[in-house]
Amino acid sequence: MVRVPRLVVAAPASGSGKTTVTAGLMAAFAQRGLDVSPHKVGPDYIDPGYHALAVSSAGGGRAPGGGAGRPGRNLDAYLCGPDRIAPLFLHGAEGCDLALVEGVMGLFDGAAGQGELASTAQVAKVLRAPVVLVVDASSQSRSVAALVHGFASWDPEVRVAGVILNKVASDRHEAMLREALEGAGVPVFGALRRMREVGTPSRHLGLVPVAERRAEATDAVAALAAWVREGCDLDGLMALAGSAPPLSGPVWDPVAELGPAAEAAAEGPLPEDRRPVVAVAGGAAFTFSYAEHTELLTAAGARVVPFDPLRDERLPDGTGGLVIGGGFPEVYAPELSANEPLRAEVAKLAATGAPLAAECAGLLYLARSLDGLPMCGVVDAEAHMSDRLTLGYREAVAISDTSLAAAGTRVRGHEFHRTTVEPGAGQTPAWGLVHPQRRTEGFAPGNVHASYLHVHWAAVPGVAARFVAGCVPAAG
Repeated sequence: MVRVPRLVVAAPASGSGKTTVTAGLMAAFAQRGLDVSPHKVGPDYIDPGYHALAVSSAGGGRAPGGGAGRPGRNLDAYLCGPDRIAPLFLHGAEGCDLALVEGVMGLFDGAAGQGELASTAQVAKVLRAPVVLVVDASSQSRSVAALVHGFASWDPEVRVAGVILNKVASDRHEAMLREALEGAGVPVFGALRRMREVGTPSRHLGLVPVAERRAEATDAVAALAAWVREGCDLDGLMALAGSAPPLSGPVWDPVAELGPAAEAAAEGPLPEDRRPVVAVAGGAAFTFSYAEHTELLTAAGARVVPFDPLRDERLPDGTGGLVIGGGFPEVYAPELSANEPLRAEVAKLAATGAPLAAECAGLLYLARSLDGLPMCGVVDAEAHMSDRLTLGYREAVAISDTSLAAAGTRVRGHEFHRTTVEPGAGQTPAWGLVHPQRRTEGFAPGNVHASYLHVHWAAVPGVAARFVAGCVPAAG
């Protein structure tokens, strides 16, 4: 049994202020010297970046094992399955003083047509965590009591244990809201005034990632911390978090997930400088990545080396495999295209038969061109920005053997983009999508796997082992 003080921060609907309140809470508690573990329900990559900044910029957020900085971690019951939620949570929260979990959409909203699956409510139940409801009170007074009562009573297994009132107009407005909620049986832990001075700019896929505006984001998080300190009962929230019961069950471990092969790799049959080097794209253009991917690659025996395609003209020395995740290459297409030496190195690496795994933004970078600008030319496709948003969960199967998956491997993934590639699939597709629609998708020429589909490798850890097994060992 493991005791982890924890809260889930939820809302009646999207746009209520969950992200700003959660980031403010994380930073405020971290400024108290607490080791705060940040988590996010759902597949979103951008909010966890702000969470990680909130706990690190305030001086908290020590990583498991004593390292500096806890990454924001996702808890997605659709991508990873409900049974993995608690183990992944315990892995990320190991040794923390407080874990805060930001919800997704409205409290009870989940995967379309699949009941509570992937909802904040489901995660809260799995974690047996108290829920604090962030309510946009800007256009209501007494009605807030009916709203909160409805959410608190809808599912008896979900413990809605507190409310934070957001966008409160005045002292008088606050008094009316508090008076109305006295009879609802749910205590108020905060009343936050409307904020105008803190900007969290957005664009076509949501907030602008931290990596693109770190100085401004750091200032914004500091302002959010001050806002939360002024308007919230942090002592009361900490006490509520401490009321969460102990959690039983296993803690997710990448070595254990990969089995005997990973245990042998972890023991170091090859010295560190002989382990295959897996280059992982980062920087402002490629910010979408789940922390568990790097952990699985390392457990499988790789030496993971980050690089920035906007700045680095060469791949890391000894690169034997390349992973390019999601992000916003369309924003940086001129700079990516101008880095001709790196594009040539990527194409050369692919020609050697080394494994390349690319998701969404990575697919665009490997295409012949993006909005008419030359890219790496590894994938025989043209990429363009689009007015149409493609968004949603997917089920897929590997049609043939690729660098990531053996034929027949079934995965669950997520698509989220405003771009298109022509054609949409190669002669050897990366995946066959089977739900919610049937079509082929992506490209798998040679040892390349390039697709729009984001997959959480914790659900299919064998893909990391397969990828590393195909890498060229480092020379030495």
